[in-house]
Amino acid sequence: MFVVKRTADNPILIPNKDHYFEEFATFNMCPVVKGKNVYGLYRAISASDSMRTPHQSSVIGIAESHDGIHFKNQKPFIIPEKEWEQFGCEDPRVTYFEGKYYIFYTAISKYPMGPEGIKVAVAVSKDLKKIDEKHFVTPFNAKAMTLFPERINGKIVVIFSAHTDSPPAKMAFAYLDKIEELWSPVFWEKWSEHINENLIDPRRDIYDHVEVGAPPIKTKYGWLLVYSHIQNYFRTPENLKTIFGIEAVLLDLKEPQKIIGKTKGPMLVPEEAYELSGYISNVVFPSGALLKKDILTVYYGAADTTVCAFKVHFVDLVHSMHKDHTERFHFKRFLGNPIIAPISEHTWENLATFNPAAIRLGGSTHILYRAFSKDNTSTIGYARLENGTDVVERLNEPVYVPKEDFEIKKIENANSGCEDPRLTKIGNTIYMCYTAFDSYGPPRVAITSISTKDFLAHKWNWEKPFLITPRELDDKDTCLFPEKFPDGYFILHRVGSEICGDYLSSLDPYAAMVQKCIRIIGPRENMWDSAKVGIAAPPIRTKKGWLLLYHGVSKSHKTYRIGAVLLDLKDPAIVLARGTEPIFEPVEDYEKIGIVNNVVFPCGMTVESGLLYIYYGGGDRVVGVATMELEVIIEALVHGVKLS
Repeated sequence: MFVVKRTADNPILIPNKDHYFEEFATFNMCPVVKGKNVYGLYRAISASDSMRTPHQSSVIGIAESHDGIHFKNQKPFIIPEKEWEQFGCEDPRVTYFEGKYYIFYTAISKYPMGPEGIKVAVAVSKDLKKIDEKHFVTPFNAKAMTLFPERINGKIVVIFSAHTDSPPAKMAFAYLDKIEELWSPVFWEKWSEHINENLIDPRRDIYDHVEVGAPPIKTKYGWLLVYSHIQNYFRTPENLKTIFGIEAVLLDLKEPQKIIGKTKGPMLVPEEAYELSGYISNVVFPSGALLKKDILTVYYGAADTTVCAFKVHFVDLVHSMHKDHTERFHFKRFLGNPIIAPISEHTWENLATFNPAAIRLGGSTHILYRAFSKDNTSTIGYARLENGTDVVERLNEPVYVPKEDFEIKKIENANSGCEDPRLTKIGNTIYMCYTAFDSYGPPRVAITSISTKDFLAHKWNWEKPFLITPRELDDKDTCLFPEKFPDGYFILHRVGSEICGDYLSSLDPYAAMVQKCIRIIGPRENMWDSAKVGIAAPPIRTKKGWLLLYHGVSKSHKTYRIGAVLLDLKDPAIVLARGTEPIFEPVEDYEKIGIVNNVVFPCGMTVESGLLYIYYGGGDRVVGVATMELEVIIEALVHGVKLS
């Protein structure tokens, strides 16, 4: 669980029309700290020169900053001088090592460009004021080389992308006794004979592509390597979209080829206008990182045009990755799952039992779950739990059934009824929001209520339900907040693919009607929640804000996952922070295989002894429960607020 925030100053370095060498683009910056200043080395593309071929060239520029965000005094630093770099110097990575600055870069020796003309070079500087020496490094196609900032087991270590333009690329290591071996053809000839012994592969799929990003950072947890992970780089059978992402991996301090943790998905993908459009659109590419106290700042090229940066709380990030901590930073399933499953003898719930609401009353957890019959009618069933997980009571009949015209089946065997309940207690009354569907018109949200006394006594004296969403809208995933605000009762609902909100002046059946779609959050382009989002359970009030869990669906694989948002206590329409990664996703067979595959869908959550319990539908067929420390979620979201 972690939150990523782009800096408010993005882009932090843009092309300068008055500087010929960087008139067209400035991107892929690698920073290094020297004294009180941060120096950023970056790729600069020149203005067009019609008298030369190619018309534009790349050089390595350098700029300086006091805070690592505001850079000035840009000037060319590494320019094409040698035959092996005559057509450009690109994408620097700089490391201070044993008294010198080693700046690795991509040297272009041929035009038009091809793999045989794309290789690694290094420039060496004692003071970042001038280049003292240059060397041609790899005699084969390679990019993105960077040097570890200290020896490991007595060896000098570099990591780079070998044969990156002759895929599949390889993320490779080389171990040296002397720095001069880096530019020794003899060394590389011997190394190439054993290349397969020097690789790591952090890809999640054979269709993906990876490339080294920032120079490794030493931490007490391991070497942190931020890298480029490109999903669906190679054509997939489903012809899925190519997505550039920034990810991270932790490497063992003594055995850097040993991966001890990695992100489950991207920290950042193209979303903002400056990432979606540019010289090469839809690209974010990491090239440098700085760790100061608990804040990691990652520098990246946006659309191969500008330099940008984002920040993340380092401990949250590393704990989400590290094998010794990651379990605590994600929801953990109850080993007895599923806790509720269909009963073949009960015709009203013989197909599926899922998407449960939950409420804590009288020392027990009470579950109202959606029950599905073989004629595709949804009703509401009841179960009572002890210890938050153990079903000690389950009723043989539904406690709520379709009764109004707006939820009575109109088309034989089509889906209809009362779906996906959410419960909110206000005073001595329990309100139930649910999706009402008559099999014909668009789904709408209905509200009913019952006294707490009758609920506990199993006297199901529900008030007459009434609709609160407009007739023409497909509107669902709705809940009430458990208190009244100055502007009224706040309600969350979903219109299209977005979570919306509105204030209701009262809960009177003749006055309560949603009039607005105040946007709370929507899908994030290219992320795990890129297709649509909807609420999970009614939010929980904490000292830091309202905790809202939500489900997000991906465009690529239609998978339902769970994320977290922190909303303002006084005005819950204001989002304070949003988690970057999902904190729960389908893993078990009962979640991955069902009436709808790859679904975890909570409609209820409770807190007991510091644990947050979520009650969810797995595969739209069964009910499961999972837990996570509430404090972990809230702290990560609050850290995200402080990044602003």
